[in-house]
Amino acid sequence: MHIGIAGNIGSGKTTLTRMLARRYGWTPKYESVTYNPYLEDYYKDIPRWSYNLETYFLASRFKDLLEISKSDEVVIQDRTILEGVHIFVRNNLEMGNLSRRDYDTYMMLFNLMMSLVRPPDLLIYLKSSVPHLVAQIQKRGREYEQSMSLEYLEGLNRRYDEWISGYEGNLLVIDADNLDFESRPEDFESITDRIDAQLYGLFK
Repeated sequence: MHIGIAGNIGSGKTTLTRMLARRYGWTPKYESVTYNPYLEDYYKDIPRWSYNLETYFLASRFKDLLEISKSDEVVIQDRTILEGVHIFVRNNLEMGNLSRRDYDTYMMLFNLMMSLVRPPDLLIYLKSSVPHLVAQIQKRGREYEQSMSLEYLEGLNRRYDEWISGYEGNLLVIDADNLDFESRPEDFESITDRIDAQLYGLFK
């Protein structure tokens, strides 16, 4: 089984992935942020590095999906391949950070890859407001993220809302603004109760 955690930058995807993996004994698959060779350059000059960054992420996520498809374990993934195209690439196209030529090439690669793999069996979306995202980004203190504009985060949030509203797969939406699942056990339990109900039909 493949479970994906979706959400904007700073929404808590990695933390929730780690906590759910520990709770259920699932195998975590984390996003390759630390090892992306384009990330720091991207935040310094987004138009110049958009295609490079997103193509690297696409290749990395496709590699992860191939590994997940061959696994007999329950795998929980921190950000999915779907977000790359529907959120970040589309947002950069509309902001003028990505040319139509590069976008079309990216989409050709994406569609080819998706013909060979399946989407997640369950997608968990951490819905967050921009002020919440900003607070979390500042709290974790990654230097390359501090220069992100509010306009950029707001654009991503709009894309997430549009994508999720039309998502046709198995979906669970979590309002992350009102939860502190890392520090409050009752908040984390409220999430796991909903996951149990979604996956196993268990209600408490």
